[in-house]
Amino acid sequence: MKLQNYEKKNAVIREKFQALKKARKLGKARLNLSWSNWGFGLESLADSAARLARANIRYIELHGNHYGADLGYHPRETLKILGHYNIKVAGICGMFSPDNDLSSNRAIHRQNAIDYIRRELDFGSAVGAGYLLIVPGAVGRPVPYDQSEFERSVATLRIVASDLAKSKIKAAVEPIRSAEVSLIHTIADAKRYIAAVDHPAIKHINGDVYHMQVEESHIGSALLDAGPMLTNLHMADSNRCALGDGALDLDTIIMALYVIGYNRPGCYVTPEPLGPGGDPYPAMHGKPDVKSLDKMVITTAEYFRERESALLDS
Repeated sequence: MKLQNYEKKNAVIREKFQALKKARKLGKARLNLSWSNWGFGLESLADSAARLARANIRYIELHGNHYGADLGYHPRETLKILGHYNIKVAGICGMFSPDNDLSSNRAIHRQNAIDYIRRELDFGSAVGAGYLLIVPGAVGRPVPYDQSEFERSVATLRIVASDLAKSKIKAAVEPIRSAEVSLIHTIADAKRYIAAVDHPAIKHINGDVYHMQVEESHIGSALLDAGPMLTNLHMADSNRCALGDGALDLDTIIMALYVIGYNRPGCYVTPEPLGPGGDPYPAMHGKPDVKSLDKMVITTAEYFRERESALLDS
């Protein structure tokens, strides 16, 4: 029977993976499994870290919660808590709403975005974060302001480019589905945006397989296209729940990551299962369901490692 088009693309990735495996060029290191904690809501960082430690997850993507000078994690306390559980900071999940929108047609909102990024860079430098997630337009605002969003976003991000360079924290531009943002929906869009910013401190991408299922023709092929620009990959199954609970082709994603040499320091696979529905963002300010989170983390970590081992050890 003739293969479907997506199966043909799967086969290309599998062949590349198997060739590297046969030649023993995959490397000995496994993929770095992290977790994005903003979906844990009002839970204390100590409780979140304890949960990740129980799942043997040794990296965390911290909620970028420095929305003002008096808000957010404090570096010394953060390092003390994470150090107790032997967890390191992978990066910071930058949160961009209409209040701090790089592409806004209101200058005060663009200034808010600049100030927010600088606060997160100060914090990220203090805790050893490797990247800061950047969203070119506000999440939760899919309708464009006008035809100049791209240009305003590029110009505004360029203002903090020197701050990013000084901090040595990677700016990881995230494409998000068109149901949630008005611009930058694909890996190709992110590369075009990065090229327009045209600064050596802004050259990385944060992928998200949930958004990629909608916007990319093939997730694995898009990951190959991202190549060395990819520094973090958010994960959730097809229903935005724990890995293994949906129909996501996780094996092809894992193989594609090994093909691009993603099992190296500074690159992370970061589950962010936020549950089904159109708007998961209120959860970050709400009371969490602890038992549900415990199950979601353990299930996801076990399933990911199971599939990775099946591919590498067979």
